[in-house]
Amino acid sequence: MAFVVVRVRGHSRIKADIEETMELMNLTRPNHCVVLPENESVRGMLYKTKDYLTWGEVEETTLAKMIKFRGRLVGDKPVDDEAVKAKSKYTSIIALARAVKKGEVTYASLEGFKPVFRLSPPRKGYEGSKRSYQNGGALGYRGKDINELVERML
Repeated sequence: MAFVVVRVRGHSRIKADIEETMELMNLTRPNHCVVLPENESVRGMLYKTKDYLTWGEVEETTLAKMIKFRGRLVGDKPVDDEAVKAKSKYTSIIALARAVKKGEVTYASLEGFKPVFRLSPPRKGYEGSKRSYQNGGALGYRGKDINELVERML
C-alpha cells in the first residue's frame, strides 16, 4: 500500500521541527506531491505534519496518470514507457504504478526519477486550507478521496 501526500499550506508560521519533517518527505512547496510507503515511521511523520498536508491511499490508475503527466526524470524530461523500461525492471508505467502501490518498490528509490510531482492547484480550489478534511476542509487524512483531489490537480 502507498500513500499520496500533497502539501496544501505554505511556509509562514511553521515550527522548525515540522518544516524539517516536511523537507525529509521532499515536500518543500505547496502543491508538491510525493508517494510514500505505508509504514509506522511514515504514519508518524504524517500525523506530525497533518495541519499542513493531506494524504490518502492511492489507486493504480491515479498513480499511473500522475507518473505519465507530471512525473519527471533527472534533467526535467517527461516519463514515458521507454524511460521506465530503460531505468527500471518494469515494462510500462502501469506496471510501475502497480508495483509502487503494492509496496514492491518505492517511487523515491528509482534511479533517475525525480521523487516529487509538481502539481497545479486543484480546479475549484481546496475546500478550506485551515480545517481538517473531516470538518469540511482540505487538511489531514482523506482515505480514497485523495484520488479525486489528485485528478483535479493533474
